[in-house]
Amino acid sequence: MRSIGFLTENFAFMIDLYNIAKLFLGCKLGEDCTMAWHNKLGEYGEEKVNRYLLDMGYTVLERNWRVGHRELDFVCLDGEVLVVVEVKTRADDNVSLLDLLDYRKKRNLQAAGAAYLTKKNIHREIRFDLVVVTGAEMHLEYIKEVIDLFSLTALEICEGQQLDMEFESRNDVAEDEYIEMIRLKTAVLLAASLKIGAILAGASAVDAEHLYNFGMRIGVAFQLQDDLLDVYGDPEVFGKKIGGDILCNKKTYMLIKALERASGEQLEELNRWLNAENCQPAEKIAAVTGIYNQLTIRSVCENKMREYYTLAMESLEAVAVAEEKKKELKNLVKLLMYREM
Repeated sequence: MRSIGFLTENFAFMIDLYNIAKLFLGCKLGEDCTMAWHNKLGEYGEEKVNRYLLDMGYTVLERNWRVGHRELDFVCLDGEVLVVVEVKTRADDNVSLLDLLDYRKKRNLQAAGAAYLTKKNIHREIRFDLVVVTGAEMHLEYIKEVIDLFSLTALEICEGQQLDMEFESRNDVAEDEYIEMIRLKTAVLLAASLKIGAILAGASAVDAEHLYNFGMRIGVAFQLQDDLLDVYGDPEVFGKKIGGDILCNKKTYMLIKALERASGEQLEELNRWLNAENCQPAEKIAAVTGIYNQLTIRSVCENKMREYYTLAMESLEAVAVAEEKKKELKNLVKLLMYREM
């Protein structure tokens, strides 16, 4: 049986990941990150422009020089020419120069430039340059979407772990509740990993969603197979002793379907073993496995596993890329689903 400490450590770890994602944008857990996202986008743009200016041979004299409520992003020397560089960063490429630098913004920029000359006691002309950094140049158009998905996935995994532990004290867990629990606890991690890869690679939203569904469905199939292997697997191949779920009364798909299908003496015997406090482990494993065999639970689980496997492969086939590019994902399926009994 899992300890509360195990849950606490995992929950704290996932919240740490969630906070890291949020702190990356400079906001706290639960806060709206819109403004933080805007600020972080601007910082990235300015850093990219700083490197560009240095590469072009400019000498950067000031960064984010402020006077009152006005600010100069960069004050530089281009040879002997004093230059104020205004940076505008946008996540997409659909930008209008007129919108970026309207009459009011020009006046503020000119006023700040004049204030700089006065405060520094500089008597020379000043040139104003506008540099626009777009998402395509910075590959930032994906960051917010990726972090949002990462944050959601971290919380879903915590929720799945909590449900798994709550189920241990319940005897009325329904099939759909269990499928939702393993979707949250196991499948969403694979699904999110695939979708994030698709997003960062510039895949279409449709293909990214197909890959998410592929990962989610193959993740559910994998967990169903794990339940099956814990009862019918070969310990030498499976990598752990079989029957562990039976001994701790873990609410697996196998047990849930057995409780659903059993009646009369079978149900009484199954409940007796579930409530037994002092028994021989091997005897309990053999008895519960025998009930599973009588109820054909193995084939029930295999059918559900195949159902999700089929749905997963349909999602993968729907991804609009050449079959050769799907080879590694199909190899992953073989690794996950073709474990020997």
